[in-house]
Amino acid sequence: MKTINVPTKEQVSKQSQLLFEAITKKIGKVPNLYATIGYSANALKGFLEFEEAFSHGTFSAKEREGINLVVSQVNHCNYCLAAHTMLAGMKGYNTDEILGLRKGSSDDSKFQTALQLAKSMAENKGEADASFKDAFFDAGYTETDLIDLVGIVTVRTFTNYVYALTEIPIDFPKASEL
Repeated sequence: MKTINVPTKEQVSKQSQLLFEAITKKIGKVPNLYATIGYSANALKGFLEFEEAFSHGTFSAKEREGINLVVSQVNHCNYCLAAHTMLAGMKGYNTDEILGLRKGSSDDSKFQTALQLAKSMAENKGEADASFKDAFFDAGYTETDLIDLVGIVTVRTFTNYVYALTEIPIDFPKASEL
């Protein structure tokens, strides 16, 4: 089986190199997964823009981390679990809350309906149990929230799939097992 290596800056296109510079300015480094996506400048640019769009959506940064965790757990993505466990901690979640989020659980009953719907979508490749969708709307979420949720699930599924196919080294502290 072919091994996919994390590319160096010199191994990617000029477009990807420019994106690497912007990523480094923003977060201090180019994570291995982003660098690997950088084999395709189009994929890296599209991913970054799509992910950035949801930072202006209906879910807070803290909620997005919860969604990232439950989706990554469903998809068994150890890379994203490591990265988003660290980020969730930086957003104020404690260890027990992070473990709960990975299972689709939250102390916030409204947000738990979003987590359960995201989990169901990830488990069923976009389909979701109707009861989770009904609970989501019954909790007060709107159609806009639904589409934003689908977008966040999609962004994270993309990175989960990239990791699944590349198994590049994880450059964040490993997440604990459930």
